[in-house]
Amino acid sequence: MLDGEITYREGRYDEAFALLVEAVRRDDALPYDEPWGWMQPTRHALGALLLEQGRLADAAAVYAADLGLIESLPRPQQHPDNVWALHGYHECLTGLRLTDDADDVADRLQAALEFADVPIHASCFCRRSVQRDQQCCEAD
Repeated sequence: MLDGEITYREGRYDEAFALLVEAVRRDDALPYDEPWGWMQPTRHALGALLLEQGRLADAAAVYAADLGLIESLPRPQQHPDNVWALHGYHECLTGLRLTDDADDVADRLQAALEFADVPIHASCFCRRSVQRDQQCCEAD
């Protein structure tokens, strides 16, 4: 995951996304354990950087899987109502002009934000373009 984020900041996007996809694959292959063997959901970084590149549909698919909205992952790899993934997914849906879906997610996002102990401006701190995120959330 770290290699993917560093490679991304070096501007080698194709290589970075390949590394992040591999990080997601490895994260998914970890045995179920409590606490989790890897605490940072790797899809949050992948989705955030896809979003930063304007790849909204790709990022939306990553967030939907992470949230368990599509049946591509077993339950232990899903993070239902995770505030970070909800934020990214909401931004994707808004950017894709899927207004009804974005409105549905906005309600879930607002509920999750009630429990957040830090301001949420992106699904991962690795994302630089948070000004747009702040405007997105303020519009809700």
